[in-house]
Amino acid sequence: MVMYEAYRPESAKKKMSKSGHSSKTKHAAHVTPNPAAVPRGIDDYSEVMRNVSPTTNLFEAYAPKPTAVCFDAQTSTEQVVLLLRQHPAVLFKQYVFLAVGYFVPTLLSLTPFLDFLPDRFGFAFALGWYVAMLGMTLQLFLIWFFNVFLITDERIIDVDFFSVVQKNVSTAKIDKIQDITLSANGAFASFFDYGTVFVQTSAEKNEFEFDNVPHPAKVAALLNEMVLEEEREAIEGRVS
Repeated sequence: MVMYEAYRPESAKKKMSKSGHSSKTKHAAHVTPNPAAVPRGIDDYSEVMRNVSPTTNLFEAYAPKPTAVCFDAQTSTEQVVLLLRQHPAVLFKQYVFLAVGYFVPTLLSLTPFLDFLPDRFGFAFALGWYVAMLGMTLQLFLIWFFNVFLITDERIIDVDFFSVVQKNVSTAKIDKIQDITLSANGAFASFFDYGTVFVQTSAEKNEFEFDNVPHPAKVAALLNEMVLEEEREAIEGRVS
């Protein structure tokens, strides 16, 4: 509660005291903020996020309230509520392929397959092979790391990263979301708790797919909570 005191020049106060009138201090009426005009934070209405600590690890596939995440076109008041990447288990086949690939030069050295090559050519082959494998490993990591799905307190964002010079970014306001469904197929997905969340919107991009993200049920529940809060804001006239 804020109390405001009306301003009165000092000369006027002295004049009143000289004339024999008691000086009075005028106070403005008490001003009580209208709770309906104050937007609520994510912890105020989300059961999913209420007791969750902020995430400081930038390599998490499921990162609620990330502390060091920003993006292009982010407004000064916009906060990232959840950052999502594909569950690492989805990349299991690629991991196995890369792990086996690093042993190929060693396996070939145990066979007569490259015996017809001079030693220096064998070394060059092994070096070139390891450089190629490192490149593939780095590419796989960068695609996983930068292909993200963001949920902020204002919108959802889908970042499709193809290379350092090519990416697609699609966004939709929370109040444009029309339908939310999730899909988790197979024992592997059920065991590791990942799946795909489909978000139907009335924005320019009609459907968003959060592919193979961890805890899809929590993601869908969070989006539902945010849609309901947007509807409450519209009804109550709160500023978002």
